[in-house]
Amino acid sequence: MQAAAPRRGLGVGLGTLLLAALLLAAVVLGTGLGSVTIPPGEVLGALWRGVTRQALAGNDVIVWQIRLPRVVMGALVGASLSVCGGAFQGVFRNPLADPYLLGVASGSALGATVAIVAGWPRTLIPVSALLAALAAVACTLSLAREGRRFPPTRLILAGVVVGSVLSAATTALILRGEDRARQVLAYTLGDLGFSGWRDVLTVLPYAALGCGALLLLARALDTLQLGELTARSLGVPVERLRLIAVLAASLATAGAVAYVGVIGFVGLIVPHMIRLAFGPGHRTLLPLSALLGGALLVGADLLARTTPLSQVGIVTTLLGGPFFLWLLRKERHE
Repeated sequence: MQAAAPRRGLGVGLGTLLLAALLLAAVVLGTGLGSVTIPPGEVLGALWRGVTRQALAGNDVIVWQIRLPRVVMGALVGASLSVCGGAFQGVFRNPLADPYLLGVASGSALGATVAIVAGWPRTLIPVSALLAALAAVACTLSLAREGRRFPPTRLILAGVVVGSVLSAATTALILRGEDRARQVLAYTLGDLGFSGWRDVLTVLPYAALGCGALLLLARALDTLQLGELTARSLGVPVERLRLIAVLAASLATAGAVAYVGVIGFVGLIVPHMIRLAFGPGHRTLLPLSALLGGALLVGADLLARTTPLSQVGIVTTLLGGPFFLWLLRKERHE
């Protein structure tokens, strides 16, 4: 079990405090900056007055009714994608695994596209996206199943095939509804701008159930890194572990992307950043990934709405792409 212990960098306790402070700073800045700038002191005061149920007036209303729901949604989605990405990389023992590996993103995009092209009310778009995302995962699991087993290679290949087919269907629908193509494109690049408290409360159970289950599986995921044969000899039910982890991560990811769209690279690069600083143990990796992922997405959304980049998915791709190329180059040299 030594392989699961932190190997390098900052102590876990200090790292947790620093990442929590980073997340708090991102929330304060994300809430304060915009068309009307609110100083950090005023933001903290507004947060305190809202939590203590005092009367809200002036900038307090901007904080609580307009900006804070968007920021909280960004932190929630960033944390969910990062935890799910870290879990998938552990389950498949593949550093390229991300939360969209089994077709969640393609299914969600297809569901949203169907609703947009058909002209359904906006409130039904996330519902359609969520159902399609879960259906895509179910299809992937069905195709990959081998008796009672779900071999990792078959899961990955089935996810690639399902994702490709659903992406082709999405493209066909976009071409038929060209007047709504811009709205579909905005969804596929991620958008936190329409997030309200009702959306946050809808996504929260998916994130809590999925990520909570993954955190409980952290010790078993550490054992799995020693190899399937070793894990089985230590009493770990490998197939059950893999299935539960896949279902939990898919549930949290589907709930997130259904309401904010497909946001790339967060679930891929954040776990790698935590591993570089704190080592590969999932009992450290998953909670710290949640803190860093939440801060990263809140910061990326702040850049998106205060620069011409406009879509948060563009920002995460511009930040994540170069980092991942650097990581690949670094590992090649090592």
